[in-house]
Amino acid sequence: MAENTAKKTKKTKTGQTLVIVESPTKQKTIEKYLGPGFVVLSSMGHLIDLPKSRMAVDVENNFQPEYITVRGRAKILKDLQKEAKKADRIFLASDPDREGEAIAWHLRNAFQDKTKAEIKRIVFPEITPNVVQEAVKNPGEINEYMVNAQKARRVLDRLVGYNLSPILWKKIKNGLSAGRVQSVALRMICEREDEVENFIPEEYWTLEADFQKGKQSFTAQLVSYKGDKPELKNEATVKDIIEAIKNNPCTVSSIKKTEKTVRPKPPFTTSKMQQAAANRLGFTSRKTMQIAQQLYEGIAIGSNRVGLITYMRTDSVRISQTALDDVRKWIGTNFPQDLPAEPISYEVGKKAQDAHEGIRPTYTSYTPESIKEYLTHDQYRLYSIIWERFVSSQMNNAKTTTTSVEITSGDAVFRVASSKVTEKGFYHVIKLLSSKEEKSPSLPSMKEGDSIDPKEFRPEQHFTQGPARYTDASIVKLLEEKGIGRPSTFASIISVLLDRYYVTRSNKQLIPTQLGRMINKILVESFPEVINESFTAEIENKLDDIAQNDLIWTEMIGDFYGPFIKRVGEVEKNQESIKGFLDEQTDKICEDCGKPMIKKLGRFGFFLACSGFPECHNTKSVPLAKCPVDGCNGEIVARKTKRRGKEFYGCTNYPECNFISHFKPIDSYCPKCGWFLVEKYDKKNGSYKSCINPNCDYLHSADEVDEMPVTADED
Repeated sequence: MAENTAKKTKKTKTGQTLVIVESPTKQKTIEKYLGPGFVVLSSMGHLIDLPKSRMAVDVENNFQPEYITVRGRAKILKDLQKEAKKADRIFLASDPDREGEAIAWHLRNAFQDKTKAEIKRIVFPEITPNVVQEAVKNPGEINEYMVNAQKARRVLDRLVGYNLSPILWKKIKNGLSAGRVQSVALRMICEREDEVENFIPEEYWTLEADFQKGKQSFTAQLVSYKGDKPELKNEATVKDIIEAIKNNPCTVSSIKKTEKTVRPKPPFTTSKMQQAAANRLGFTSRKTMQIAQQLYEGIAIGSNRVGLITYMRTDSVRISQTALDDVRKWIGTNFPQDLPAEPISYEVGKKAQDAHEGIRPTYTSYTPESIKEYLTHDQYRLYSIIWERFVSSQMNNAKTTTTSVEITSGDAVFRVASSKVTEKGFYHVIKLLSSKEEKSPSLPSMKEGDSIDPKEFRPEQHFTQGPARYTDASIVKLLEEKGIGRPSTFASIISVLLDRYYVTRSNKQLIPTQLGRMINKILVESFPEVINESFTAEIENKLDDIAQNDLIWTEMIGDFYGPFIKRVGEVEKNQESIKGFLDEQTDKICEDCGKPMIKKLGRFGFFLACSGFPECHNTKSVPLAKCPVDGCNGEIVARKTKRRGKEFYGCTNYPECNFISHFKPIDSYCPKCGWFLVEKYDKKNGSYKSCINPNCDYLHSADEVDEMPVTADED
């Protein structure tokens, strides 16, 4: 790793200025902007930090952290110290956030005894020639209060994690871990899963009618019957209405037009960018931040390397005057009719630190299409929504007109609405319109009193949908609303839960594993004052206070630690271990050695293992349901296809029985036919429970396509 710093870069000469950044990618971009007299090296992130193997917080000495050189980074630090010794000035240019401030602080401390050079702090909110050159002309000092806020977060997380994790080892399983913030996120996901499982769908119906006026047809929906909103709870009710109105004349009874002004949205913050990328591009939060980092650090555009966006960790929507001048000039050239008389300002939320601008392109003239050839497919897609969001934020409002038509047939009133954009405004630069206007049906010319020909009445069965599971987008939105974590932590919170298999992702939904739910149960029951939203949000506010020098970090930690460590002792003493029943004896016999199989909890959930271990290593999947095929005494277990390793659920008697399901059985059986129930998902209906029997109509989606049976070898 060390060769990425000093050895691959020209050496520092006496009198030169040494600039140290975090990333080697950023290093290459900045080198070109500064020219002779500057040497740019990278630290590759943290070089000095808390060790991973122990808590390393001295609770007897005012909670002082015990820092060490990160394992494997000693040579990088030594090389940087060597270069620092020869420099006349040193600029520490790590990222402009608390983490970056801490990196700069550690480097300054490591250099002070090795050099007589002046050590200053500079930041690059965007990596462009003007901003980089301006930063080195106006260096500042390390913000000790921001460092203290980062130190307080790290110490608090160590105190929580290194005291809660051993409890999980003793009470559940060795090797588990708990964290202050991600445990709250896990709690939210588990509580939502409880709501999903406890929800009982109810049947309801809708009634649509196809009408024709001249040569044009359209569809309207029943909205009123006998003066009231219709309650269509079953098919019989709908058929009675159809029978009552089918021979009645149909007349246009009302036409209303309403105008609506649609305002542009402010530039992206970190959380809003993650939500938009998840909803519109299908990106995970981690992927979004990785690509945004690439765009920020610099992309080769022809012979030049350019940072394309501003710093991507921010909760502010503020925009610099220089950027406003740039974007207004571009809009004035390309869409002069949609340039407001004055720049549009957006309010910064109360919780926003406002240390940086909102996320925006560094140069408006770099339109997505103009640089598409230099970007990867995913870079282009993310850059496009960032560019569109920023440019549109400084354009005129759009205007729409909605026409709502009501058609009366006896006691029934049907309604259809159509919208169209009358003034595009900022929609001129938004390509991926999700607006209803783009999907709105066109209507024939009509006036009140016109007769309309009914062609068909179409009843449709539905089932009420339960609460939706969280996705990357919705959990990030919730974390932001609750004040849990900060923009820089949202992606890592989700990643930690997935990496530890406390949560899995299916159909973009976050689903807690059995292991995750067990961990959550113990943590919430044992530490309700810590594993909750309000405590975590309060800590974030206190960290902000520390960063503003309104609170001393050691006092904040001290107020927390006393009651917390007392509770840890009580839980260790009184909390009942559930290790005893995790390894359950079963009536299954190992086919390899004849000994009983034991149900165990592993990293990926429960499985069956031979009690003869370690002599016998046989393991099997835990049966999830009885095979529904007549005459088969097999059980349904999780399996994977041969070619791609895709999970499906098949019979243990394969190949004699080739029954499979692409949907995981749930712990319920159909009251109509006795087959097991599964949970299905589609975009129209979301998640819903259904009988796996294709010949049974219990809780089936009307749009469903039969999924079984096929042979288990199919991929």
